[in-house]
Amino acid sequence: MKNHLSEPLIEKIRVLKKSKNAVILAHYYQIPEIQDIADFVGDSLGLAQNALQTTADIIVFAGVHFMAETAKILNPTKKVLIPDLNAGCSLADSCPPDKFRLFKSNYPDHIVISYINCSAEIKTMSDVICTSGNAIKIVESFDKDQKIIFAPDKNLGGYINGLTGRNMVLWDGSCEVHDVIKTEEIIRLKEKYPDAKLIAHPECKAIILELADYIGSTTALLNYTRKSDFSRFIVATETGILHAMKKTSPDKEFFIVPTDKSCSCNDCPYMKMNTLEKLHACLYNEGPELKLSKSVIQKAKKPILRMLKLSV
Repeated sequence: MKNHLSEPLIEKIRVLKKSKNAVILAHYYQIPEIQDIADFVGDSLGLAQNALQTTADIIVFAGVHFMAETAKILNPTKKVLIPDLNAGCSLADSCPPDKFRLFKSNYPDHIVISYINCSAEIKTMSDVICTSGNAIKIVESFDKDQKIIFAPDKNLGGYINGLTGRNMVLWDGSCEVHDVIKTEEIIRLKEKYPDAKLIAHPECKAIILELADYIGSTTALLNYTRKSDFSRFIVATETGILHAMKKTSPDKEFFIVPTDKSCSCNDCPYMKMNTLEKLHACLYNEGPELKLSKSVIQKAKKPILRMLKLSV
């Protein structure tokens, strides 16, 4: 159901976007109203690819801080805005640059593959970036005997180790949204909906992934539900993806794995900091603007471009 009270605000955003030659990029975890008004909605890989290709003068990134940083790194001459500068990421925060630098120094013969959910400074210390959608491809682009540090997500890194037979050294980081998913809630939902397929993001703990019928990136999960002959799905990831799933498969049922029995949701508090009001103010004022130093942009751009080249 549409919120008619937001329609005037949506129209104002559209007018501003056109007059300023701006593009709105939004992650699947954003609120439905922002997803619907965005020029492109996607996961981290798709958003990075679109940020690289855009001809807009202004990029408004409806996501979290590291995503806007990636857009700025790929577009150093463009103005990159984010509706709320405080929209961070628990996974990125779990890998402080000073501690990671020290950690890396203990493995001088290792290369670094960093998940895109990390700060720009971590990217400057990386040899190549990956996303959950291309992580296996990126890892397998290196020889089997190549020693690798994988940061910052230990769950994704462990999952890749298991699939590829690698023994990557893992940084001890995780996403609070996926790490809090409980097996008890999954079992409860499976008992209630025995015909439902469990689909999970690889940022989930290993025990959750062992229970899953399908594991994939945000976009992969969406595509799986769209193409699948099954009609019910238990979804182990952030609540925001349900909007796209319901749009592409209106005849199917989706049940998010909740954080507890008090709500049927698993929201990322940072993703949900962005609102239509903040998006409008951001475009109107052309701020907050995401800024990075030239040296950080130059160093961080190389591993991102290497990822994009390997992802073609």
